[in-house]
Amino acid sequence: MSDRLPVFPLSTVLFPGLVLPLHIFEERYRALVRELAAQPAEPPAEFGVVTLRHGSEVAPEPGDGPAPPSDPVGAADLFDVGCTAELRHVTELPDGRFDIMTVGRRRFRILDVEQGAEPYLTARVEWLADDDAPDQTAELLKPRVLAAFQQYLELLRPNAEILDQVPDDATVLSHLVAATAQLTLEERHALLAAPDTTARLRAELRLLNREAGLLARVRAVPVPLSDLARPASPN
Repeated sequence: MSDRLPVFPLSTVLFPGLVLPLHIFEERYRALVRELAAQPAEPPAEFGVVTLRHGSEVAPEPGDGPAPPSDPVGAADLFDVGCTAELRHVTELPDGRFDIMTVGRRRFRILDVEQGAEPYLTARVEWLADDDAPDQTAELLKPRVLAAFQQYLELLRPNAEILDQVPDDATVLSHLVAATAQLTLEERHALLAAPDTTARLRAELRLLNREAGLLARVRAVPVPLSDLARPASPN
């Protein structure tokens, strides 16, 4: 079963349950926010967040100069799996722009992309199943991934109070790790697209051990960390 969904191409990956604040200044996306805000409270108003493979689909703000010429965004410009953003709070600014607060809700796969009568992009999507109850393997992986995540955070920001609350749910933990670790867009998307929580946790355990090993080696070298840090993820 497929549905058509308004989509917002961004240079980030949104995961279910994670908060995504956005500043909306383009008129086409202002129109989308106005439409969503006018909908009834149930079902929740949502739009799709999809990740651009390169560049930015959003034009510069007024005053930043003209937008560079570009072809319309198509399916080939986007990663194929995205996540809906549920609209939780809308603040309209005096000049008509919006500050909105959204939360990731459900995953989908793009079947095709269309620029139709609406000013914004839409996509035909199929919904991806999420684990209602992670299996026994996921529960066994959960403490190992959590320990690796805590070690990674300590190496990344020593003595910082970063992880205040530990998720009890394996799926929630898998999404938190995927959104928090400093990974490439390709790695984040692969985690979002993982078929289930067990596969995501297994991949995260490998990635966290790799990143912790890199951080440990960098800290052992007597030069400033800033001189050796890998380029930051564009996400």
